[in-house]
Amino acid sequence: MNAAPSSSASLMTPTRQSLASPPCSPVAALFARADSNYKAIEGVDVWDIERDARNWPGGCPCVAHPPCRAWGRLRHFANPRPDEKDLAIWAVQMVRQWGGVLEHPASSLLWPTAGLPKPGQRDEWGGWTLPVVQWWWGHRAEKPTLLYIVGCEPRDIPPMPFKIGEATHVIQSRKRSGYRPHVTKAEREHTPPALAAWLVELARKCHRGNGEVSQSETKPTTQEDQ
Repeated sequence: MNAAPSSSASLMTPTRQSLASPPCSPVAALFARADSNYKAIEGVDVWDIERDARNWPGGCPCVAHPPCRAWGRLRHFANPRPDEKDLAIWAVQMVRQWGGVLEHPASSLLWPTAGLPKPGQRDEWGGWTLPVVQWWWGHRAEKPTLLYIVGCEPRDIPPMPFKIGEATHVIQSRKRSGYRPHVTKAEREHTPPALAAWLVELARKCHRGNGEVSQSETKPTTQEDQ
């Protein structure tokens, strides 16, 4: 990918390149793997590393999976590209502008850095955060995840699966013995097919106008409110 402009500390306006793009599908999947499950879902405009999500022209809701290794709890051991951390900030702006959902690990520092709301709160874009576990949708590890949603009210999201029990695998473990096996690197990065379909259905319910509700309904929670 080309270098992303500006710093990750602020929400920047991306420089869009003038490229010929196909007509925007009802939902765009941003930062997908080359072998992404989103490519099997009808009506999804998939932007993988070859297309470069920063070239997406917008115009419809999106499902954003920006790289997370620079933001997660193992970030000190990661070796991201110089421009990589800014991709998540850019993705936040796209979700706020066009509506949709952004997915990141539950431990991601993107939330405090980009001013994303904690669960139970709202931001000035009407956005809110939904904690989920990807195991519910068929991942072999629990993989706790945060979803930042703009343009769809909590009462309107698609039905969610729910399981009680313990996943057979883990994403990462420091235990030397008696631990559950790790998933593969590909499994860490892939979105399970059922979750991909659910996120697309959710994004299709997102409209930028839905997030523009009255200030009294979306007034951000401050320390004085808590």
